[in-house]
Amino acid sequence: MEHLGFAHALDRGPSADTLLVLHATGGDEHQLMPLARQLAPGATLLAPRGTVMEGGTVRRFFARRSMHDLDIDDLMRAADELAAFVRDATAEYGLDPARVTALGYSNGANAAVGMLFRHPGTLAGAALLRPVMPYEPGPIGGLEGCRVLIAAGTRDPYSAPGAGERLRDVLAEGGAQVDLSAVDAGHELVQHDLEVTARWLSTGAEGAAGA
Repeated sequence: MEHLGFAHALDRGPSADTLLVLHATGGDEHQLMPLARQLAPGATLLAPRGTVMEGGTVRRFFARRSMHDLDIDDLMRAADELAAFVRDATAEYGLDPARVTALGYSNGANAAVGMLFRHPGTLAGAALLRPVMPYEPGPIGGLEGCRVLIAAGTRDPYSAPGAGERLRDVLAEGGAQVDLSAVDAGHELVQHDLEVTARWLSTGAEGAAGA
């Protein structure tokens, strides 16, 4: 459905939790829905479709100039629009705005990072699968009570060495409770990522990444 600024999919679950499902480059609102349902069986799934078309065929949430050169102004624009979407969609569908957790992969994870930087309080948490450190935001705050999982690949060609640790530190300095899970993998997800994320979503961040 196209509504509230984004074409999106909604799949209601029995719990009061909502998972904001943010697809990767080349995906759409349906790309991660089966995975999200596997990871969070009881949650309501809310999945917007990115509005940027790269090369006329590849969909993203925000633009980039090259593999390692993100358009930061456009990332900020996407973060602002997604935060407004969350606000409007929770009101429209009767969802609890205090129980929205992002599940983002790659481009979607980076869009969620932008939301955490620019709109603290919009997300109760975020599972960031293969994010980068998109930019240095300066001091941020307002993330107290926000839970974040960073699932990094130590051989991820899109992410600079130490980027996961830097992102962890910036978010923690803003008040978030952050777990960093680093696995010997590239940009693709592996079974360990899925196990860690499912555990984190179901039981909380404490101890999940190190288990």
